[in-house]
Amino acid sequence: MTDHSSEEVLARFEELTALEAEFEDVELQTIRKANELNEPLYKKRAEIIAKIPHFWALVFEQSPTELDSYILPSDSKVFADCLQSLEITRFEIDDPKGDPRSFSMKFTFSDNEYFKDEVLEKFFWYRKSLDGWQGLVSEPVKVNWKKDHDLTYGLTDAAYKLYEARKKLPKGANETELKEYKSLAEKIENSEDPQLSFFAWFAYVSSYKFVTAEESQQAAKKLAEELEKRKKGEKVDEEEPEDDDEQDYQETEVFPMGDQVATIITEDMWPSAIKYYKLAHEAEDDDEHLSEIEFDDLDDESDGEIDIRALVGKGKKNKASGDLPPAKKPRKA
Repeated sequence: MTDHSSEEVLARFEELTALEAEFEDVELQTIRKANELNEPLYKKRAEIIAKIPHFWALVFEQSPTELDSYILPSDSKVFADCLQSLEITRFEIDDPKGDPRSFSMKFTFSDNEYFKDEVLEKFFWYRKSLDGWQGLVSEPVKVNWKKDHDLTYGLTDAAYKLYEARKKLPKGANETELKEYKSLAEKIENSEDPQLSFFAWFAYVSSYKFVTAEESQQAAKKLAEELEKRKKGEKVDEEEPEDDDEQDYQETEVFPMGDQVATIITEDMWPSAIKYYKLAHEAEDDDEHLSEIEFDDLDDESDGEIDIRALVGKGKKNKASGDLPPAKKPRKA
């Protein structure tokens, strides 16, 4: 067995780290090129499906298990009743200070009994923290729920109020002392619902903490400088992140798996929407319980239009208790 000095091992480590950065550059170039090629196709698809009733409701009815387990029957009903369109845009694709992995998700709804909003749009920024973390962060979306129809039982409202209060805090101030912080933390801690509504996802902030654009740019600059040193064969001293931040940022995170849900929709459901729509029709055809008599009944009730709500769940995976995702992440020790 060949012995290697610590210096040799360290040199190989520096080379691998530099190579890892090259892989990331290729990933970003791939996203930009794929977006360029797909954009006209997505526009053409949008024109076609605008003429198809309940397209996106049926797509979500056939969502993969990882996403399906976050969609309650009440959420499916909302989609069936009023979801008109979904649009995903990589809004930082050409921004030199941004990241092509950032995206927005725009849901358009018809007039409905649940909320007053015609559009609910959520933005996700891919950012890097000075302590080494990187990932998607977002801002809570204000959902204007109609009376007695808030599927999140006040969680989206509380998250939005905390977000607005945070913006008014002086730099370095302790947000845990905010009444809005304490109110949201208490709501989350005392929640008796074993599973959150999909609409609580609009309150998502981060799987770690919210990282500002300024911090992300500082972190990117630092990483770029370190990369240049590694390419020149220079040693880079790894700084240990300061461990004096004891705040539990997840204490006020309403939807801990929000980044995963966003990624599934963006990287799977959005590009493969036609496939999922076809699966919905195949499932409908294969459903032994959906007899011609039942179709006749639906036709009679809807004056020639199939009631999409009656089809919600037809041929769809049944949610076993073991499929339910955790409502909250474990607290830090």
